[in-house]
Amino acid sequence: MNHYPLWKNALIIAVIMIGGFFAMPNLYGDDPAIQVSAGRSGKVDLVLLADVEASLKTASIDYKGVVLDDGRLLVRFADGETQLKAKDVLQKNIKGDYIIALNLAPTTPNWLAMFGAEPMNLGLDLRGGVHFLMEVDMDAAVQQSLNGSASEFRALLRDERIRYKKIQVNRKDIIVSFRSEEHRDQASTKMAREYNQFKIEVLEDVAAPSLILALSEVAIRDISKTALQQNIITLRNRINELGVAEPTVQQQGDNRIVVQLPGVQDTAQAKKILGATATLEFRLVDFEHDVQDAVKGRVPANSKLYKRRDGRPILLSKRVMLTGEHIINAASTLDQNGSPSVSITLDGKGARAFSNVTRDNIGNPMAVVFIESKSETRKIDGEMVKVRRQMPEVINVATIRDQLSKKFQITGLDSTTEARDLALLLRAGALAAPIEIVEERTVGPSLGQDNIDQGFNSVMIGFVLVLFFMVIWYRTFGLVANLALAANLVLIVALLSMLQATLTLPGIAGIVLTVGMAVDANVLIFERIREELRIGNSPQSSINAGYAKAFSTIADANITTLIAAIVLFSFGTGSIKGFAVTLSLGILTSMFTSIVGTRAVINLIYGRKTRPTLSI
Repeated sequence: MNHYPLWKNALIIAVIMIGGFFAMPNLYGDDPAIQVSAGRSGKVDLVLLADVEASLKTASIDYKGVVLDDGRLLVRFADGETQLKAKDVLQKNIKGDYIIALNLAPTTPNWLAMFGAEPMNLGLDLRGGVHFLMEVDMDAAVQQSLNGSASEFRALLRDERIRYKKIQVNRKDIIVSFRSEEHRDQASTKMAREYNQFKIEVLEDVAAPSLILALSEVAIRDISKTALQQNIITLRNRINELGVAEPTVQQQGDNRIVVQLPGVQDTAQAKKILGATATLEFRLVDFEHDVQDAVKGRVPANSKLYKRRDGRPILLSKRVMLTGEHIINAASTLDQNGSPSVSITLDGKGARAFSNVTRDNIGNPMAVVFIESKSETRKIDGEMVKVRRQMPEVINVATIRDQLSKKFQITGLDSTTEARDLALLLRAGALAAPIEIVEERTVGPSLGQDNIDQGFNSVMIGFVLVLFFMVIWYRTFGLVANLALAANLVLIVALLSMLQATLTLPGIAGIVLTVGMAVDANVLIFERIREELRIGNSPQSSINAGYAKAFSTIADANITTLIAAIVLFSFGTGSIKGFAVTLSLGILTSMFTSIVGTRAVINLIYGRKTRPTLSI
């Protein structure tokens, strides 16, 4: 009656052992470290490693080790003070496009890391740093899209020789007034065929027959979604300048972005860089002059020297063919040969200008230049002055094969990933939906450590009190419940580590709540066993009935709590999601340990005895 088959006991032991293995990395601490990673044109290799080591040795800075792994260089130190000194030295001595960031490197042994065992991530409230909640102005994004469409309408009507009085852009629609109903009807037919994202309504007016073009709900959603994606990719690029090792930039809701910068304490500097702007330019490549002469200082009068992503110099014409403000859409796609490419859509003004210049330059190379404008405060003549600098970079060079106009493709890309990223960058240059910081907070590293200590103490105090209660009240059965409770904590930590979930203060609260809920299931089972014994049932049948009859009650209670946790995760913000994650995992692990785990141990203790005396 009270026996588990061998496979079930083996399964329980295996789960506990695997959980313990993946929870072990959290027992080891972290080393203060510096992470050196490459920018767009940098390269992390053995040469860089040698430069870093030489710089640190010259400055007499001791370090524990340097590791080149996964495209980044990690230098470990014994303490935080040495880490800060080393960062200053490396920033002065390491030249090139590199991001030097403070980091905490786990000291997980190699034999654990070989199997993918890593410690869980700590949230901003436990590590310290800066948190921003930003709101994207979706109305402005829609308005900019309408302005671009209005330019296209003007070009279309001129090309079709349809006379109109004026085009008025309103908040959510465009009104086009014509000189006659005939012209209005002609325009309606053309626009309905060209612009299916608009709902067209005919306005009967004798003085000025008009069309009202309103964006459909689907189009507005697409514009809003695109604006959010553009801002996210732009913010990620800005954050690299801050030298943050593990930033978090993620969407929250339909129009908000959460930015978390662990280790950053200067909120003002973070704001400046996140608020930087970017532009885009298309220029012809100057292939008539020698680029090496330009590198030596002999730059032609009508040309300008730029650098590609890999650092190679390239000579471009000073004349700008097109700027990013005329791009109204960009999407990654495939060309006729099946190679990755980016499809570009221009507004009316940009299409006309681009058509004229490409018509005269078929067969010539064209470059796409991405220009970042960054502002920083410098001390000039004893005063702090805000200085804005531009950082141009050639992200693509392609040959003009045909006269280009409203729509064209950028080809010659290495992969679909590069095409997708380039499309996002192009759209980011075209659409600058305003972002407003609606919430900001700074958590110091000392406060983060206090949060860790207090959170750990709360779990331990709750755990120890429950242990005492269970042993005093249920004796041997209480000891078994305590074993299950310890296994439950190990499994929660193991799952958080395996999933690389982020542990936050609310997450610790979820673990504390899980401790109480886990033992609650055993209380129900043990009380049921007591009742069975009181009505005269044998010990073996009482154990079996206790587990069988209490299961439905335990399942109901846990399932309803799990539903609540899922709802919290679906609709909650970042901190609430942290609570929901640990609560959900705790419910699943507690069901396993409190029911299956304790039953296995009770079976081993009492299962082989005919009339055992239950210590409960």
